[in-house]
Amino acid sequence: MDRIRLCLVFALCVLVASPWVAHAVTRQSDAEISALIGKVEHARGVTFIRNGSAHGAGEAAAHLRRKLAAAHGRIGSAEQFIDAIGTRSSMTGIAYRVRFADGREIDSAAWLRQLLRELRAERLRSPPPAASTAPAPAPARR
Repeated sequence: MDRIRLCLVFALCVLVASPWVAHAVTRQSDAEISALIGKVEHARGVTFIRNGSAHGAGEAAAHLRRKLAAAHGRIGSAEQFIDAIGTRSSMTGIAYRVRFADGREIDSAAWLRQLLRELRAERLRSPPPAASTAPAPAPARR
């Protein structure tokens, strides 16, 4: 009987906690996607080729943000973002390309995956923000 109660309590805890866990994962994914677009926006010496037209970094980032907004929350990870939004034109199916200052070109998917690896490596190297050691303010007296 105690085992059954323990299993029921555990199952209830999982059911209650799962929305919070999912929300935390979504927030982390949203932050990662936003950081990835930020890296695109601040990229130097790159030209983005979309349907045969060249675009600067700022234009490319704005385009990715518009496509992300149009996805209406259907993107759950940075990998999904790259595959569904940053890889090819949804209208023509033509792959996006990135041209570097030396003239070399690669598919945007490969470049975005490299940026994502760099972002994740930076996050691992950066220490988490320190908790405040200042004492809590005293409650106001009435």
